[in-house]
Amino acid sequence: MKYDPIKKNLGAVFNKRPFLRKLFYRLLDLLLLRTWHIKKAIRKWKKNYKGKATVLDAGSGFGQYSYYLSKQSKFWKILGVDVKQEQIDDCNRFFKQINKSERVQFEYADLTQFKKESAFDLILSVDVMEHIEDDVTVFRNFYASLKTGGMLLISTPSDQGGSDVHGDEGHSFIDEHVRDGYNINEMEEKLKKAGFSKVESNYSYGTPGKISWKLSMKYPILMLNASKLFFIILPFYYILAYPISFFLNYFDINQKHQTGTGLIVKAYKP
Repeated sequence: MKYDPIKKNLGAVFNKRPFLRKLFYRLLDLLLLRTWHIKKAIRKWKKNYKGKATVLDAGSGFGQYSYYLSKQSKFWKILGVDVKQEQIDDCNRFFKQINKSERVQFEYADLTQFKKESAFDLILSVDVMEHIEDDVTVFRNFYASLKTGGMLLISTPSDQGGSDVHGDEGHSFIDEHVRDGYNINEMEEKLKKAGFSKVESNYSYGTPGKISWKLSMKYPILMLNASKLFFIILPFYYILAYPISFFLNYFDINQKHQTGTGLIVKAYKP
């Protein structure tokens, strides 16, 4: 299943005006369970971190996480990097329109080559590592780019059915993924190999989250891939489906899961 064309079509609709872009961000915040988990982790990090901060949004995409980070403190500076120049240009244009370009900037970067020595207090990597083959090099670059005491926050599919894979012969629901998901021990070992001494890994998308993802993301994507006419039907679909997804998401972020199709990983530089 090609996910990028769907994102591109949605972006074309919501990028026409700043208020539409903000509405798009809000919709993503509501629909994407990983956003719930990431925001929870950022809020917790923020409580233990005082003062100015420099943040790297590694794989910034549409810029929704950079936008959220920019609202946390006027003293935070955010750099978003991505391999898609059109998204970089689009994000720089939007943040200039909303008068945040002095604190939030975007640039092209390949994460296998990007490194800024001891530059960031927080590095955010949301649904990026499953797209990169040479992940150990990226983890080493992240480690080098963090300040002492800095944290790397990762959201990625797990090998417990991540990317909607079932069984040994299964394939990722998202064609752009180079791996179907990480084994939790594999992830911790690779991060420690890169230099991180303290790593905390937890499953996300447990039973409630898996059901919510199918309702809020998988089925709508399948419909949109079948025909663009489903753009008309989607609002009515979500009126029925979203209340169920909302409560499922709430249960997912407030439970500790023995297994799940996603991973939330925190790694610290000593």
